[in-house]
Amino acid sequence: MKQMGISSFSGKCIWIIGASSGIGEACAKLFIQQNARVALSSRRIDRLNAIANKAKPNQALVVPLDVTKDEQFAIAYEQIINTWGEIDLLLFVSGVYAPLRADNFDIDIARQTIEANLLGPMKAVALVLPKMLKAQKGHIAIVGSVAGYSGLPKALAYGPSKAAIINFCETLHYDLLPKGIGVHMISPGFVATEATAQNDFEMPALISAEEAASEILKGIQEGEFDIHFPKRFSRFLKFLRILPYPLYFWIVRRFVKI
Repeated sequence: MKQMGISSFSGKCIWIIGASSGIGEACAKLFIQQNARVALSSRRIDRLNAIANKAKPNQALVVPLDVTKDEQFAIAYEQIINTWGEIDLLLFVSGVYAPLRADNFDIDIARQTIEANLLGPMKAVALVLPKMLKAQKGHIAIVGSVAGYSGLPKALAYGPSKAAIINFCETLHYDLLPKGIGVHMISPGFVATEATAQNDFEMPALISAEEAASEILKGIQEGEFDIHFPKRFSRFLKFLRILPYPLYFWIVRRFVKI
């Protein structure tokens, strides 16, 4: 049983959380080009307004949201429903990344990372699910990372948060497929964004945010659950997951020079 995709985004109501920069911004612009109605959420309202100003009248809705503030979620969701009546696709892109290794591990940074990267998507899903379940339709797409596949250097908090997202999406898909609700687990490799600009090492198979957005929209249209890219990198990391640990750690130490 394969889940249905969204053949056309025209007229669909899409809530993008994390729309002010990077992959979220690129997705927002692409959805707008394809005549979707787009609700734009993040903390940076000025960036959201700049995107909305390039849309057609009544096509974009700016909905401020800090994903660490529980009370803001309900307000944002209510604003969208009061304006458009429904959400066809929730796309959660927002996340934080702080390079952490064992010799500089900071529990406060780890806590903030889990709050934003794991609990944030869970809060959003908890809001949209009741109405989607009642209607027996809708789509939920969450951006994780290939860093969630297995342990990698400098990802002592980020990696676990994304590994949990993989598990969360897998379980959601199992539960929601019979209900007619699509789930899309998105695992990008290295994408040129403000977050990856912090990295002080060479990032293999680096792609632009626009390329990432194109892969995401294509995957959702085709009804894919596991949307991962760029394939030449993500497939290699998937292969590493099945190796015995001694061999896995040897390969990582050999090829990851950080």
